[in-house]
Amino acid sequence: MMEYLAYPAAIFMGVLLGLIGGGGSMLTLPVLVYLMHYSSGEATTYSLFIVGVAALVAVTDYVRNQLICWRSVVVFGVPSIIFIWLVRTQLVPRIPAQLGIGSLTLDKDLFILILFALLMLISSLTMIRPFKVIRQEEYREAKRYRYVLILIGGMVVGGIAGLLGAGGGFLIIPALVVLANLPMKKAIGTSLALIFINSTIGFSADLVQGIHPDWNFLILFTSFAVSGIGIGLWLSRRISGAKLKPAFGWFVLVLGIFILIKSYYEHKSPKPTSHVYRATLYQLPS
Repeated sequence: MMEYLAYPAAIFMGVLLGLIGGGGSMLTLPVLVYLMHYSSGEATTYSLFIVGVAALVAVTDYVRNQLICWRSVVVFGVPSIIFIWLVRTQLVPRIPAQLGIGSLTLDKDLFILILFALLMLISSLTMIRPFKVIRQEEYREAKRYRYVLILIGGMVVGGIAGLLGAGGGFLIIPALVVLANLPMKKAIGTSLALIFINSTIGFSADLVQGIHPDWNFLILFTSFAVSGIGIGLWLSRRISGAKLKPAFGWFVLVLGIFILIKSYYEHKSPKPTSHVYRATLYQLPS
């Protein structure tokens, strides 16, 4: 029964991506884990594909309206691509199945879920707390373009996307607004382009390592997400996404706390997942 709720959630994810340029992975991974019962490791792989395709569809509207800062796509995107590839191919396979943190021992899937919940808490703050933006009609190419900080931001987002399968939209957008002096609409469009690039590279890294995803499920779930994007883009012409972000931020905050609490109880009383992770992502070749 819970599986059927995943598809309306996919539509909602698409609406968010089209409306406010992020939030896709904030919903996708919890839906895959708690409604579809995939392991968090497999969910990160699937999330990269779903969010990547959804971002590609959403970004076309921004490309058509010339709301992409291509300089930021290159400066932010190149280090992001490098780091997401390194994390997916070199770091993730080397994380042991059981991690000892002080006196605490966690299995890898639970560790990833806890990290993801912490990311949700951080992301929620960037949505709840407003930051200064400039309006589109006031936009001029920034005289001082903070290359070093933008490069570092790309590395951070690439590492997060590689480890957690998150597009990082709510980390990318504030960085572009503050460091690249972009207006909100242009920051959203640029963020979508970067999310597509990061997700494509991350998912490709998994395929190179021999991942065999369930393509039937992926295509079906992604088609629901894409249908929501059209709704989100339509709403974005009538509703300010910035006004909706604080409300969604509180939702993400509550969801992140829920995942942390649930992870705590799962650690106390571990239960086997109903899906077996069939890929070799978490196993180094002998």
